[in-house]
Amino acid sequence: MHSVAILALDLVVPFDMAAPLQVFDWTRLPDGRGAYRVRLCAESPEVRADGGFSLRVERGLEALADADTVIVPGSSPAAGPTPEPVLDALRRAAAAGTRIASVCTGAFVLAEAGLLDGLRATTHWVAADELARRYPRVRVEPDVLYVDNGRILTSAGAAAGLDMCLHMIRRDFGSAVAADAARMSVVPLEREGGQAQFIVHDHPPVPRGSTLEPVLEWIEDNLGQDITLGAMASRSGMSERTFSRRFREQTGTTPLQWLLRARVRRAQYLLENSDHPIERIARQAGFGSPTAFRERFRRVAGTTPQAYRTAFHGRSHTAESG
Repeated sequence: MHSVAILALDLVVPFDMAAPLQVFDWTRLPDGRGAYRVRLCAESPEVRADGGFSLRVERGLEALADADTVIVPGSSPAAGPTPEPVLDALRRAAAAGTRIASVCTGAFVLAEAGLLDGLRATTHWVAADELARRYPRVRVEPDVLYVDNGRILTSAGAAAGLDMCLHMIRRDFGSAVAADAARMSVVPLEREGGQAQFIVHDHPPVPRGSTLEPVLEWIEDNLGQDITLGAMASRSGMSERTFSRRFREQTGTTPLQWLLRARVRRAQYLLENSDHPIERIARQAGFGSPTAFRERFRRVAGTTPQAYRTAFHGRSHTAESG
């Protein structure tokens, strides 16, 4: 039987820990036997959870030595640096060929142990920039649900950790077993798109009090119109070259990229809050055609407009009551 050790660190995130524990424990082979033996382990017998309670854990770090797979859930940032004995145990497990995977910010622990050096990795999109900053040897990919490097895997948020676990089950026992595990968890075996579809693309910031503030507000008020670089520059009273230089200095991006993000955010809002056809939303957000809209939206949000609407459209009170 395949052995899975879930490593609970101080201030472990309960959902990050429970999702893999349940999905592996529920997995059954075609003859009904359990596919995995799942054990919770920790450095000490009692572990604080991020949520105001503690866990009693029966297995210590020795569980990593005899596990086939080790899962490292995320922990609260308040937990501080990972204890060196934990890092050493992870390094020894990796050296022995154990498969090691992280959920959400558990990627920081793998990076701290040096297990992600030179590899692709992901984490929750909120923490992706920090992971890249602290560990420059890690190739952070913030817009995917999980990354499989063979023996080392990382996933985004807790739900993406479930996606990663189902992927590992399929690797271990095939699609039929993985599909049954997905049904038990009431989730699809595969989700369309990546983590990018869950990132909140806020309206690009308008620097308050800057010389660009009036023109940026004008752009947001007229997203459905044909807005060119020349029109933006003219509105600001500058040449196109000067306007582009000032724009990058004050916003960190180009005028056209700022405009694109604003249009995608407008489209996200309309997809979430209206029943307008895709063609109408494309016009309202200022895209030249539905085809251009779909291509641009997928590039920024990582999924199609229709799939985004299916995932995030707010149901009306009438629909809920019916």
